[in-house]
Amino acid sequence: MLAIAGFLALGGVASALQQGAADGEWRAYGGDHASTGYSPLDQITAENVADLEIVWEWTGRNFGPRPETRNETRPLMINGVLYATAGTRRAVVAIDPGTGETIWTYRLDEGERGAAAPRPNSGRGVAYWSPDDSPGDVGTGARIFVITPGFHLIALDAANGRPISEFGEDGVLDLMIGVRGGIPPVGRIGSSSPPVIVGDVVIVGSAQEVGMRPDSMRNIKGDVRGFDARTGELLWTFHTIPAVGEFGYDTWEDGSAEYSGNAGVWPPFSADLELGYVYLPVEDATSDKYGGHRPGDNLFSSSLVCLDARTGERVWHYQLIHHDIWDRDLPSAPILVDIDVDGRPIKAVAQITKQNWVYVFDRETGEPVWPIEELPVPQSDVPGEKTSPTQPHPTKPAPFDRQGFSEDDVIDFTPELRAQTLELLQNYRMGPLFAPPSLVDGPDGMLGTLMMPRDTGGGNWEGGAVDPETGILYVGSVTNPMVLGLRVPDTGDSDLSYWSGGRAPRLARNLPLVKPPWGRITAIDLNTGDHVWMVPNGDTPDNIKNHPLLRGVVLPRTGKISRPMLMVTKTLLFSGEGLSGGPVLHAHDKASGETITELELPATTTGLPITYMHQGRQYIVVAVGSSRYPAGLVALALPD
Repeated sequence: MLAIAGFLALGGVASALQQGAADGEWRAYGGDHASTGYSPLDQITAENVADLEIVWEWTGRNFGPRPETRNETRPLMINGVLYATAGTRRAVVAIDPGTGETIWTYRLDEGERGAAAPRPNSGRGVAYWSPDDSPGDVGTGARIFVITPGFHLIALDAANGRPISEFGEDGVLDLMIGVRGGIPPVGRIGSSSPPVIVGDVVIVGSAQEVGMRPDSMRNIKGDVRGFDARTGELLWTFHTIPAVGEFGYDTWEDGSAEYSGNAGVWPPFSADLELGYVYLPVEDATSDKYGGHRPGDNLFSSSLVCLDARTGERVWHYQLIHHDIWDRDLPSAPILVDIDVDGRPIKAVAQITKQNWVYVFDRETGEPVWPIEELPVPQSDVPGEKTSPTQPHPTKPAPFDRQGFSEDDVIDFTPELRAQTLELLQNYRMGPLFAPPSLVDGPDGMLGTLMMPRDTGGGNWEGGAVDPETGILYVGSVTNPMVLGLRVPDTGDSDLSYWSGGRAPRLARNLPLVKPPWGRITAIDLNTGDHVWMVPNGDTPDNIKNHPLLRGVVLPRTGKISRPMLMVTKTLLFSGEGLSGGPVLHAHDKASGETITELELPATTTGLPITYMHQGRQYIVVAVGSSRYPAGLVALALPD
């Protein structure tokens, strides 16, 4: 369902090609505001990448009350300084990019408010702003912005880490002030992602508690706000759940917009600095698996929304899931890239989703680049639930991973394994992508509905990377089923009729239920909408290779059950195996996906890689961590 409102940008259809990270730096979370995850650096090539060595390690061992094993930070490198976040209190650290030496640190002790935060982690990094937004000495008014676990927005002097006195109250802005919703906000709302800065506007999203078993259908609303980068003054608020009289209010039937919450923007998001537009990947509304208390399509939940960054006015939106009851919110930063489709230049925005589709739009107008069809979908038989009769299905690109669940998906390494698996699954419903959740131990005696992808994807916050020179998008995903089950709350404290429940069956010693690959990287040509190649995310796990039920079986390369962490350069595609993968950084041929080399790391990758040039040397830096290796950063470079 497409709606275009407000005003459209003036000017030609095509702009200068997006070039990714510029000047050998990494100035925004995605390398640039377009979230390309691309750098044109080419000192590291296919010929020498195997010579990369670890040149420094930075540890976050002593940041926070306990050592952290998982840090999702993606550092920035600007004007010869690396900026990152660390520890459960989300300290900001400035690091020498050539040696790993700590230059300065900042931490806000939020006390009980921090302890109650819904996202008490290191976060995914910081944002950078300077008065003229141009390279120069760190000391000309440049600022680092971070959102704390307790939901404060902090402005720091980029040169020394000291709070900016004229911003908010001594550098601190309380983001709890002004949130909508009848529930006390402390412990209910926060954010793990950095803000996005367009011009002099700092744009802030939010994340709430996990919505599988909420204690109420009422919750805080996930509004998006723009603040003045100099003073912290609130400039505008965009209501992701419309207020009375606003566009979309009527899509929340029975007045449910009054009390419903969530619909926040928890991932990083993107901006077109030429157009002055910001692109919001909005999540679903309160109660991830049951929406009987919020009938209707529920705009702007599970929608891609384009705003004018100066005013917060809606330019266009497209809802990717109507009345989302699958928790398939938009999980990653939209990727902006200029493409050519049948000779027609298009400023495009590509949205990777949990349901394994990439939706591609003209980012000026919101028109789909290829048709999106509203097709009938199965309807819920859960009492009180009213699902949408149709859902959007893009005609291109094809899904980058499997959707729905059927007997064809079942593991088939041996006839015995397949038979055993099918026996386990006989008490579960199966169906296509939009098959709805079903009752656990309901009248039909079933245990819920088996589904792929699971509610975490498919794709998730790791997103992908695009080569702006070719228009090839690289997407990481995981193939792992779940059970969409609902049960009556087991406590009298909730006013919801149903909670998420149910558990997928398990094979002996945790063999996966489905055929590999279980993790993959897919290359998609956004000029044609066609897939170019697909490769598994790493080798077959050792526990599968050595599984007693698979003795004598010749196994394919299965990949890890993990989403890869991707970055692309002028010469190579780099991938870490991700949160459930091994301690390896892969270098791939961009054209074929072939692995050129595997670089050993001290722990698995937990954040997305970056690359930059410092004193004539190209570095790759990535966050790593494990139970045996406290979360930190690792830098690789060619030998001097």
